Amino acid sequence: MSSDIKKILQNKQVEKVELSKDHRKKFEAKLQTELHHYKKRSNRFLKIAASFLILVGLGTTVYYYAPKTNNTPVQISKIESLGSISPELKKIENYYLVSINAEILNLNETPENKELLDGYLEKIDELSKDYKMLTNELNSEGLNEKTINALIDNLQLRLKLLYQLKEQLNELKKNNVKQNENIQV
Repeated sequence: MSSDIKKILQNKQVEKVELSKDHRKKFEAKLQTELHHYKKRSNRFLKIAASFLILVGLGTTVYYYAPKTNNTPVQISKIESLGSISPELKKIENYYLVSINAEILNLNETPENKELLDGYLEKIDELSKDYKMLTNELNSEGLNEKTINALIDNLQLRLKLLYQLKEQLNELKKNNVKQNENIQV
């Protein structure tokens, strides 16, 4: 069934068709519309391709120059006191600190009790410095039960010392009152 195309065309009679006078103008107009339509289509394609390339370029830039979140170490906030660890510890710390400050404010310094008062306040000041050192230890070594208990014990000890001081001041006051009564009698 296959036959040579030359043979088929030689055997076929060709009709002569005359073209219209406007044929050339129509052809050129049609060619121009097709060419113009092709340019529009290629411009649209170029715009889409350019937009895509810009987006890929921006994405790549952001990817390479943005800070890497998984490589940066997590910043741990500095622990300044027990209260910055948890709300429960904050309540405990506030209770002791308010009690300590209230007891210190209630102390009356007189020439008779000055030496006793200074000794206790010096010891409480040392305990306050120890408290700061324990807090720094908590920052450097991380949270651990031993250090937290030591901080709470420090607060308790300061308050106990103030209660002892208060008792001794009351005894000293009573002794002074008794001595004054004995002198007057």
